[in-house]
Amino acid sequence: MDDLKATLANLPKLSEATVASTDWLVRRPKELAKAYHGPGPYDVTLDNGLVRRTFRLGPGVTTYGLQERTTGHELVRAASPEATLTLDGTKVPVGGMTGQPDRAYLLPSWLDAMKPDPDAFQLLRVQFSVPEKPFDWAPKRRPAVGSWPPRGCAFTMSFTHPKHPGLLVDVAYELYDGAPVIMKKLVVRNVGQAPVRIDGYQSEVLALVEGQSEVDTPTGWTYPNVELLSDYSFGGMAGGEANRARKWSEDPAYTTQVNYLLKTPCVLTSEPPVGPGVIVPGGGKWVSNRSYLLLYDSTERERKGLALRRSYRLVAPWTAESPIMLHLTTTDDAKARASIDQAAECGFEMVIFSFGSGLDMENISEENIAKFKGLTDYCHKKGLEVGGYSLLASRRIDDRNDVINPKTGKTGGAIFGNSPCLGSLWGQEYFRKVQTFLQRTGFDLLEHDGSYPGDLCASTNHPGHQGLEDSQWTQWRQITNFYAWCRSRGIYLNVPDWYMLAGSNKTGMGYRETNWSLPRAQQHIHNRQNLFDGTWTKSPTMGWTFVPLTEYQGGGAAATIEPLKDNLVDYERHLINNFAYGAQACYRGPRLYDAPETKAVVVKWVQWFKKHREVLEGDVIHLRRADGRDIDYALHVNPEGAAEKAMLVVFNPTDTAVKREIAVPLHYAGLVGKATAAVNGKVGTEVSLDPLGVGRVMVDVPAGGFAYVSLKP
Repeated sequence: MDDLKATLANLPKLSEATVASTDWLVRRPKELAKAYHGPGPYDVTLDNGLVRRTFRLGPGVTTYGLQERTTGHELVRAASPEATLTLDGTKVPVGGMTGQPDRAYLLPSWLDAMKPDPDAFQLLRVQFSVPEKPFDWAPKRRPAVGSWPPRGCAFTMSFTHPKHPGLLVDVAYELYDGAPVIMKKLVVRNVGQAPVRIDGYQSEVLALVEGQSEVDTPTGWTYPNVELLSDYSFGGMAGGEANRARKWSEDPAYTTQVNYLLKTPCVLTSEPPVGPGVIVPGGGKWVSNRSYLLLYDSTERERKGLALRRSYRLVAPWTAESPIMLHLTTTDDAKARASIDQAAECGFEMVIFSFGSGLDMENISEENIAKFKGLTDYCHKKGLEVGGYSLLASRRIDDRNDVINPKTGKTGGAIFGNSPCLGSLWGQEYFRKVQTFLQRTGFDLLEHDGSYPGDLCASTNHPGHQGLEDSQWTQWRQITNFYAWCRSRGIYLNVPDWYMLAGSNKTGMGYRETNWSLPRAQQHIHNRQNLFDGTWTKSPTMGWTFVPLTEYQGGGAAATIEPLKDNLVDYERHLINNFAYGAQACYRGPRLYDAPETKAVVVKWVQWFKKHREVLEGDVIHLRRADGRDIDYALHVNPEGAAEKAMLVVFNPTDTAVKREIAVPLHYAGLVGKATAAVNGKVGTEVSLDPLGVGRVMVDVPAGGFAYVSLKP
């Protein structure tokens, strides 16, 4: 304890910490993330002015404070271990204290009478440092958002156990500057000789103040006002649903809760649903997944969405990269080069050899490599990036290499019906081949379809895993290691799954594929609905949409744009819908224009987007969702923008012109008192803002048309 006391004495005093002086969603707070000593003699507090996490380090170890600083709300109601490990079948706490008299709330004064958990790993030492990057990444495309790793402070507690003398367990935290986000992970080091099996773990255990207190058990609970993000996410294009490590549980020891059956979900853990089931050999090391705890300062939907989107840009800054891309449907050399020429002429930034184009990345023959290396070189000479599509999980290989259903002992019944196991010999060869293809051709992008969705595999004959218990963990590690390799090489990742925190740049905005077989007029409404809905939890740069230049899953001529010049009105509406929302679509077809007038329209809107890109790729404030009955509109905000701080985009799907005054909320644009509003690029006029930052602007939108209002200080 003397060594601990000496270490803590070197920290700044907790009395020096202050609450954030600005709204972090508008201006970056000047308060930095630091580790402080206090309030008790053996306490450490991580604080950045927005969030505070306080640890008691002696004689027991627990988190006894988790405070959202701007409101002062305290979330911890009971002491918990810092983590748990299930070792060779036995669950062992890491830290923790016992003897709390009432689990409805936790008084710091109670801690003095509470005892360390005698069965737990006990604290050995602590270390203070700075955040570490989990993999290499350097900005390659505009904009260069944030730093990597994020700036802040790091705090690691190391634990030992007398019954597990060969194990050293690190519980590592990172707190970042300017956001109420705390990262956590575990590192287990086997410094002994005997192997140790990790059957399961909880890297985060928090007994939180309940989000809803009911005597009866409701059909759906309101959870505490926090979000736990995780890189252990797969099997969905929505971050919350894809997060496999987040778990809300009941607390049966909380006997004073209002719910009569003690069913209130008020314990938050980060743990995989299965496994990991891995063996750590003597001298080996194992690292858990990373979780990110985000504390909300409001229950209002827009503010929570802004906080979530800003957090992703902080801890996964590559998601701000969003090149304009052509999904090319041919690999014929002459046709491809002609389309590449068009893409360069129109100002596009990336060409993707799409699904159905004829690209096969698993073919690493000299002839195939040479062909696509030549097309890559041609793209690069034109100032374009290039990449292609590869299908992984939603396909059948054979009985030897497909995942084995644990219920039947046979193939079939996987999430996509059939799927190869990533740990099979075929799976290992697949990654070797694709990696070789990417390296030798110089591709800048991988569109990875059917990414690993979470299938378990009961095979005991696959070289990449031992059996069922470790099959999910090892397959997840296989694919995330591959994505980290791609990220380190600057390879852009389009993945229809939520691998954002593992290195993916983008996923689907939320569309249903068959909707692109609807008549063109219906597609526009659906697309703007998808964009409006998708940007609650994603920045515009994090999701792609679709434009069926050629037929896609049916619909015939009524659903497609080709011939482009004959359907130029609809083509232009697609361009406006996507660019005005700041999102990039998969423009899928063999060409971008077929006549001078078609080219002129594409160039016009590409140039318009690039002129206003900084604000259009900012956050979306949701104002009126498309319904086809009236105008629909949204507001982009970028308070750190060099010029434009906001842009109102307005769409008129009706057959009559609409002139209307619209209330525009500009608080999140950082505008105060007044703003200059320029409608459709014309000379700006001054707009007064009320104390809440709301101004009123007049728009005149032609039938079937579009208008935009640029707002500056």
